[in-house]
Amino acid sequence: MLDGKRILLVVTGGIAAYKCLEVIRRVRERGGHVRCILTRGGAQFVTPLALGALSEDWVFQDLFSLTDEQEIGHIRLSREADVVLVAPASANVLAKMASGQADDLATTALLATDKPVVVAPAMNPAMWEHPATKANMAVLEERGVHRIGPAEGAMAESGEWGMGRMAEPDAIVAALEGLLGGAQAGLLKDRRALVTSGPTHEAIDPVRFLANRSSGKQGHAVAAALARLGATTTLVSGPTHQPEPAGVNVVHVETAREMLDACLGALPVDVAVMAAAVADWRPADAARAKLKKPAKGGKSAPPSLKLVENPDILATVSGRNEGRPHLVIGFAAETDAVVENAVAKRRAKGCDWLVANDVSAAVGTFGGDDNQVHLITADGVEEWPKVSKLAVAERLAQRIAETLKTA
Repeated sequence: MLDGKRILLVVTGGIAAYKCLEVIRRVRERGGHVRCILTRGGAQFVTPLALGALSEDWVFQDLFSLTDEQEIGHIRLSREADVVLVAPASANVLAKMASGQADDLATTALLATDKPVVVAPAMNPAMWEHPATKANMAVLEERGVHRIGPAEGAMAESGEWGMGRMAEPDAIVAALEGLLGGAQAGLLKDRRALVTSGPTHEAIDPVRFLANRSSGKQGHAVAAALARLGATTTLVSGPTHQPEPAGVNVVHVETAREMLDACLGALPVDVAVMAAAVADWRPADAARAKLKKPAKGGKSAPPSLKLVENPDILATVSGRNEGRPHLVIGFAAETDAVVENAVAKRRAKGCDWLVANDVSAAVGTFGGDDNQVHLITADGVEEWPKVSKLAVAERLAQRIAETLKTA
């Protein structure tokens, strides 16, 4: 989807600048061309040599370079690109963009461009949450600037955690594909999609709950991929730290029963992708007050939990006589006999496809960025290579589009 597309990459100052090297590599793998502008701050973290080696093009740095301005000036730089990507986008460059400053090559090119602009913010959480940054970002989005991220996570500063990590390279490339996809962007036009994602939390008392290790990364990626292909997409999400995908209607829930109600409320749809890791059981009676241990020195047995079965959302949607989606896709998180268990699960649930993956602790699927899946259909089993969860989502969305084309 990036074949022949030209990306002008503006690298500003921030530790996340190292991720831009991977962005360049991924864009070029997809047939795109990258030309770089490196700011003075950005040059503290990555070198012109590294950017130039990966992009196989000149790296531009100086607004007043006599040679550069004669051969390919800032106006031409900004106009020859199909899209301008600022990554990482520091708080400083966002402020300059919002106020229309043009005091270096990067900001001059950004002010002169007539092409779409995408920013991938990266900064300390306190800076991202500051009212000035929020106001600057709001101004830019009102002007049509596209934003990808930031995400929540650990910061470069020791002990710091929060919203401010730059989006991962795969997410940035996926956003560029969605923006520049052309005909691909309309593959699912006039189609409706439902996706579930994340874990569910089943209350034990007002403080504790039963849950699982699902991060929601795969389900959110699938919802974003379907939306990029033009589907009107509803994402029903359990509790996660994932940012809401652009262009997706997100319904937040806590429990399996709430998720089922939200899914039924979203019907009818053309495709339902049940990627959530729904808790199989819940406490029969959640305590109204926090369960407490006895006072210091006292001894007692731990409270017993009586569990009851949660509704089976995948089987319920698959088994509908009226309003059943044309395509129902389930997910199977397995720790052993992955394919065998998944084949049996597809039959038992009545879904059309089932995406199976190994979530053993050693594999690192839960919470990780990569995934290796098997696609189980009535025709057999396909083993997909280990790639990023975003790449899995893109491939799955393409397969869905191909299948619904004949529906």
